[in-house]
Amino acid sequence: MKVIETLFGEGQDLNPLQMCCRAFVIYLIGLLYIRLSGKRAFGKVSTFDNIIAITLGAVLSRAIVGVSPFISVVACCLLLVLLHRFVSWISMRNQTIGGIIKGKAETLYKDGQIMEENLRKNCISRHDLMEGIRIHLNVNRLEKVEEVVLERNGDFGVVKKEED
Repeated sequence: MKVIETLFGEGQDLNPLQMCCRAFVIYLIGLLYIRLSGKRAFGKVSTFDNIIAITLGAVLSRAIVGVSPFISVVACCLLLVLLHRFVSWISMRNQTIGGIIKGKAETLYKDGQIMEENLRKNCISRHDLMEGIRIHLNVNRLEKVEEVVLERNGDFGVVKKEED
């Protein structure tokens, strides 16, 4: 028990060795929790998925610097990861809840029409719209585009017109 206290310290008065030992253990726990929360949480960039990354980083750092009790931080982060998985699971099975949690896709351009209202609602300029088209289709003309959708993760979904 004395070895653990020497290596990990107690409270906020930690020496560099103790902080390094805590950082090493938190790194391993963080890695475990990221794997537990699933690929989707760190593979996409939606608000819903980013919240777990931000929160885990903020809470786990408290254990490294000794601001909060180590076991309490680890338990709290586990709860957050499990909550994220649970909300993901419910959102996957219920479209209404999924729409509330993750938002909904919105059409920005379709059938030769720019949906000005949807651009304004999402603070997207025509220049942003064209940038998305250039990035995704490598074209610079709307005539080659069938539809542009602002996806739930904030990315543009661009559908190219079928060529005759």
